[in-house]
Amino acid sequence: MPLDYYQQQADAFYHNTVSVDMAPLYARFLPYLPAGGHIIDAGCGSGRDSRYFANLGFKVSAFDASPALAKLAEQHTGLPIIVCKFEAFVTKTPADAIWACASLLHVHRSELVRTMAHLCNQLKAGGIFYCSFKYGQGEVVRDGRHFTNLDEQDLTELLRPLPLSQVEQWQTTDLRPGREQERWLNVLLRKD
Repeated sequence: MPLDYYQQQADAFYHNTVSVDMAPLYARFLPYLPAGGHIIDAGCGSGRDSRYFANLGFKVSAFDASPALAKLAEQHTGLPIIVCKFEAFVTKTPADAIWACASLLHVHRSELVRTMAHLCNQLKAGGIFYCSFKYGQGEVVRDGRHFTNLDEQDLTELLRPLPLSQVEQWQTTDLRPGREQERWLNVLLRKD
């Protein structure tokens, strides 16, 4: 189960991800947001992105399922990090955007539509939803973690029942050193 992995590997995961330069992804996401808008960081991991958004003046609601990672993210960001799974997260104030960077890929394909529909309910109409998946097909388990891979066709099928319209999609290589051979499918969506 991914949660066990992140509980046991929290320090290593934190150190391997907290300093990754995400500027190319931020540059595609942030132009769609109002200044000072509300961003939900869904599966915030190290807190790297939450801290960046908060430093730009955005209101950030961050959560992660791993208590150990949430604690490290709190120390890194100075923000309260909620410990919960995707389907348990609820915001009192609908958000302008959801940032789900390399997090929803741990949800089983059979549960992904329901999980994304729940997150959509936390967004304002017209809100932006960014998410990324390892590029490919099918589901795999590596190092005790489950991954749902998506390609363009899988993404289209996933989105069909959801109240989301595609703004843009693109592929990137992994931004972590030594992982450049891994490809990612990135997508920006807008709530209908």
